[in-house]
Amino acid sequence: MQPSLLAPPARALSVSELVRRIRDVLEDELREVWVVGEISNVRRPASGHCYFSLKDRQSQIASVMFRSAVQSLKFRPEDGLEVIVRGRISLYDVRGDLQLYADWMEPRGLGSQQLALEQLKRKLAAEGLFAPERKRPLPPWPRAVGLVTALTGAAVQDMLAVLRSRWPSVRVVVSPVRVQGKGAAPEICAALAALSDLPEVDVVIVGRGGGSIEDLWVFNEERVARAIAASRAPVVSAVGHEIDFTVADLVADRRAPTPTAAAAMVVPNAQELRERAVALEAALQAGVTRRLQRLRERVLAGEGRLKDPRHVLEMMRQRLDEIGERASAAIERRLRWTRERLQSTEQRLAALSPLAVLERGYSIVRREDGAVVRRSADVAAGDTLDVLLAEGRLRARVEDE
Repeated sequence: MQPSLLAPPARALSVSELVRRIRDVLEDELREVWVVGEISNVRRPASGHCYFSLKDRQSQIASVMFRSAVQSLKFRPEDGLEVIVRGRISLYDVRGDLQLYADWMEPRGLGSQQLALEQLKRKLAAEGLFAPERKRPLPPWPRAVGLVTALTGAAVQDMLAVLRSRWPSVRVVVSPVRVQGKGAAPEICAALAALSDLPEVDVVIVGRGGGSIEDLWVFNEERVARAIAASRAPVVSAVGHEIDFTVADLVADRRAPTPTAAAAMVVPNAQELRERAVALEAALQAGVTRRLQRLRERVLAGEGRLKDPRHVLEMMRQRLDEIGERASAAIERRLRWTRERLQSTEQRLAALSPLAVLERGYSIVRREDGAVVRRSADVAAGDTLDVLLAEGRLRARVEDE
């Protein structure tokens, strides 16, 4: 065997050293790359990291986005989604695997915010939160109306004005919140929960006036949607103007195009009710008058057709006599049938009676403990027996078995 023509160096690299050198070269040359591809094989372990493959028609690369970066995403990575990713290329030391370490991701074509909204809608719809059958009717006569809105702005003043003008006796409980910006969502959720704890609040309006899509975005957040769904009292969503539509509108029991319309929706109009009551009273009076007039005409028309009361009484007496005779006959038939049934039953019972057997010369023998003696083996010599006859009974002693 010929010796190798290549002489090994004085010191060869270990595998770990080789991997680290490759990693250093990659990280130095490709410390920031932008890659477009399709996501596949998404995995989300309990650690909160997101593992996936980024691929095109010819190649793919293993990728990972750590928890801190995942938490900043506005959408949820899904298989089949085309994205643009920013990250760095390196090696996973343990296996020597080439990986893309992503720190930013954005969907291609559809903005991340809009994609997150569509994903949330699909999720809540699958849970049944948009289903018509879970929508509750609004109470016709609410004792108190809860308002979840900002104290500043025209919306709250418009709603208060409408509520007071339509139904002055209604109590209004305002739970002031921020309706846009950071911190608005938890305030809205807390206000809805607080109003649910007030048993006198029969309906809740949550909303605000118009604004840009960014201003209204808090009403597209999942926790706000779930807080509306969890409300004990029915919720009317009144977010923005008529053209605006949010997730809160889909989850709420009713949607109003504006806050003013929401206020008009939850309470009746006292003035309209008064006018309706006056109209109903007038219609009732007219109906009673017409009814009395028809009855008066019927009485007058029937006066000529009245018969002599004495003749009517005679016919009634005769009718009573006939009914009495038929009733007596029916009772007599029923009694006769019952007597025959009783006699037949007595005969059957007599035939089955043990006493009838005794009349034919048989007897019933019992031991002192009351047990009936059926075989000679049931007794022993010296046992005392009780013998029941058709007439009377005997005491006997067994002399021999």
